[in-house]
Amino acid sequence: MILLQAAISGALLGGLFALMAFGLSLTWGMLRLINLAHFGLILLGAYMTFEIATTARVNPLFTVVITAPILFVAGAVLHWAFVRFGLAEFNSLLVSFGILIAIIQMVSNIWSADFQRMDAAVNPFATQSAVVGPFVFPTPTLLAFATALAIVAGAHVFFARSYPGRALRAFAQDRQIAAAFGIDHVRLGALLAGMAGASAAIAGMLFAVGSALTPSAPFEWFGLVFAVVILGGIGNVGGTLGAGVVVGMASGVVSVVWSPATAPIVIFGAIIVALLVRPEGLFIRRAR
Repeated sequence: MILLQAAISGALLGGLFALMAFGLSLTWGMLRLINLAHFGLILLGAYMTFEIATTARVNPLFTVVITAPILFVAGAVLHWAFVRFGLAEFNSLLVSFGILIAIIQMVSNIWSADFQRMDAAVNPFATQSAVVGPFVFPTPTLLAFATALAIVAGAHVFFARSYPGRALRAFAQDRQIAAAFGIDHVRLGALLAGMAGASAAIAGMLFAVGSALTPSAPFEWFGLVFAVVILGGIGNVGGTLGAGVVVGMASGVVSVVWSPATAPIVIFGAIIVALLVRPEGLFIRRAR
């Protein structure tokens, strides 16, 4: 029973990992840019949620009305800068890491390096949970999983049925042919990067709802989020959610069976084995 509860809690937490990985996976898979500044946008989303909810005394879930448009613009502007300076895939990794460090320092200067947490009067969700029989579903992770499910479903419809979505898929598969058919990859790329920024705002808000904030948090996200991106298949929207659930469940179960300190070792050992067998990702269909 304890193991099953750990697996359920881990799967729900995997929804938050999937939300964090969503924008990174899309920009890497479709725009060929490894944007580590995405972690900085998540951090900004979390701290802006904290600031708005604490200052204005509003429900933290409603703060995305402000933070999502701001980070949409930030994501689009970052992409414009990457394109303007012609950054290649590897160079984007280095430059965006520098931007991430700058964002972390800015957050430390504004909010200090101390832990910050919204009080219970503003954020009642942190201590709430739903109980179904013997199982407990913490509200913050339940919200994160439901949101991840909704965003992945919406993204699937966008890429399958809308012209911008189909154009982005075509551009990701063959840039030269897509350009020959008149696809404006600069504007569509900015749109996709903006969507990734908005997803970072949502992920940051949900992280702030369930956890204490510290400027060094992105360094704790790196390993798990990259594991989700790679196992799900770079650019694969549905695979991101599936990989998030798998990584979250594995982390939860290993933490109970052995210890939380052992979980990363076991998870990354399993990831190495999985990638040796399926280097394209666990959730990518192999071509016949």
